[in-house]
Amino acid sequence: MFKLPAAYFTGVRTKTLTDHTCMVTVKHSWVNQNPFKSMFWAVQGMAAELTTGALVMKKIRESGKKISMLVASNNATFSKKATGVITFTCNEGHKIEAAITKAIETGEGQTVWLNSNGVNEEGVQVSTFNFEWTLKVKS
Repeated sequence: MFKLPAAYFTGVRTKTLTDHTCMVTVKHSWVNQNPFKSMFWAVQGMAAELTTGALVMKKIRESGKKISMLVASNNATFSKKATGVITFTCNEGHKIEAAITKAIETGEGQTVWLNSNGVNEEGVQVSTFNFEWTLKVKS
């Protein structure tokens, strides 16, 4: 809540964080809707980014090293109006582990693309986001 107040205020909530998966939900409401009565794209983006960023933070913490992280690029596709409860999931913890291992071994910065898919309560995909994270071991 204190680190991401806008996400908290708009209803973004982490439901699951494991070694390889992060799941976040957000419920469509008046406070997070666009003029078309569906969820504003930026709210979907906050939820999607949180699924990837929480996994990156978890893996950095587990490495025991000081590693900087930053989103360098992102893209998104929207396929259906986002109404009701939308669940965003990233299942790519293994990619983060590989990038962190390589960053530690080589001392060079690494990038990793992570995907987060948003589905509605019926299991229909409403959006998909991709984030390019940069990781660098601090000296």
